[in-house]
Amino acid sequence: RSSWLLLAPLLTPPVPVITAPPCSLCPEGAHRFQWIRNLVPEFGISSSHVKVLSSPAEFYELLKVQIKTARQRVVMASLYLGTGLLEQELVDCLEETLEKSLEAEGTPSLRVSILLDYTRGSRGRKNSRTMLIPLLQRFPQQVRVSLFHTPNLRGLLRLLIPERFNETIGLQHIKVYLFDDDVILSGANLSDLYFTNRQDRYVLLQDSPEIADFFTELVDAIGDVSLQLQQDDTVQMMEGMVHPYQGDKMAYCETANQRVMEVINSARTRQELLHAKTFHSSQQGSSLLPQEDSQASRELKPEPDTWIYPLIQMKPFGIQIDEMVTETLLTEAERDARIYLTTGYFNLTQAYMDLILGTRAEYRILLASPEVNGFFGAKGVAGAIPAAYVYIEHQFFSEVCYLHQQERVKLQEYSRAGWTFHAKGLWLYLAGSDFPCLTLIGSPNFGYRSVHRDLEAQVAIVTESRALQQQLHQEQEQLYLCSSVVSSSTFEQPNRYVKLWVKLVTPLIKNFF
Repeated sequence: RSSWLLLAPLLTPPVPVITAPPCSLCPEGAHRFQWIRNLVPEFGISSSHVKVLSSPAEFYELLKVQIKTARQRVVMASLYLGTGLLEQELVDCLEETLEKSLEAEGTPSLRVSILLDYTRGSRGRKNSRTMLIPLLQRFPQQVRVSLFHTPNLRGLLRLLIPERFNETIGLQHIKVYLFDDDVILSGANLSDLYFTNRQDRYVLLQDSPEIADFFTELVDAIGDVSLQLQQDDTVQMMEGMVHPYQGDKMAYCETANQRVMEVINSARTRQELLHAKTFHSSQQGSSLLPQEDSQASRELKPEPDTWIYPLIQMKPFGIQIDEMVTETLLTEAERDARIYLTTGYFNLTQAYMDLILGTRAEYRILLASPEVNGFFGAKGVAGAIPAAYVYIEHQFFSEVCYLHQQERVKLQEYSRAGWTFHAKGLWLYLAGSDFPCLTLIGSPNFGYRSVHRDLEAQVAIVTESRALQQQLHQEQEQLYLCSSVVSSSTFEQPNRYVKLWVKLVTPLIKNFF
């Protein structure tokens, strides 16, 4: 089809060089990753508040339970909301919970805020918008639905690129689901596949008000610069806001940058003050209080053994925090450290590839086999995307072999009958350790799109808790158990044949999927 040709002029310039902060052992000795708090807020919590989930069914059931028990707020950011029976059940849960809040005495306290992508959420006659309009009509004072529209899709380009293909220009890709003070971070969307047989990752942070406040404010900030869904299925911007594709692009991006960075910086300041206050009071407590009283005060709220760092990447707005932190982690990983990195769409940026091939740590990279790729069996041009990923994978594997790095850098393909694979993130094992002390979990795929085109968010979870480290290790092992190691013979299999036209087109369009 000629649609691919429309994308050729959109290729963007090379990745800029980023100067990352040094990764050294922090002077306080708490853990060696405290340098991240120079960029983003640091939230110290107890590891007992962190639960790692393992299956789509568990994720779906948790969403329903959390919606039904929410009293103050439900905030959900996703690429889209599907239109099937399982998704309708989620909407019904929201309606039921909102209804209960109306019946309670006084002013209803429950607020529901949903952030989706405009292009993906508007696809088809029945779509995310039509699923949510009944909630807007029934509870207009309590429900907000924001649809983010990338500022890069505008003018003639917006008129020419057809539905589905317009999603290649840029998306709202953040996935965060929070209910009162509980937060679920994931790479999963609100669609039936992600509730049944599409493997992803999920972590629940329980009773974490500061983290919930941060992500509420982040979603609100993006929502403020997004189109607001109305009860009649029209959209409009909030009063006084620059329009994303009709208004001045630079002014829009500057406004969005200010809104998001204000959230990050104000939270960082709050957490620094809280950290200083806690440190000061603990010093006073240890010197002024009797030993028994000091011990009792510590037992009321245990010292944090786990730290959460939200990493935001919004290159259209000039925000590159996640990219900076990820590159630093890859750069500073020591010899004999092990990094398990996974992505459902193996299409690493050149910078990430260079770091993996040029640094000292051992890498185990988990990616989707063609049969579990989300585009496998798709109609039209999209059906060739798994072959394009095979071609990209083969090129990277050839580079690994050329550099004689096969022992240090291994590729593994996830394969599971009847399932697709969408997990993303990494686990970092320090040299000599059997368990990871750090994981990244959220929406980024480590590819060009995640770095340059889409709005992304993940968290770095750093923990000293052996129990939580074991949970993360078990999560990693469970995913990698369904994989086989890639070798030269892998690409000789019949299902790895890549047509010539796919090889020719892939370099032109690899930055769009």
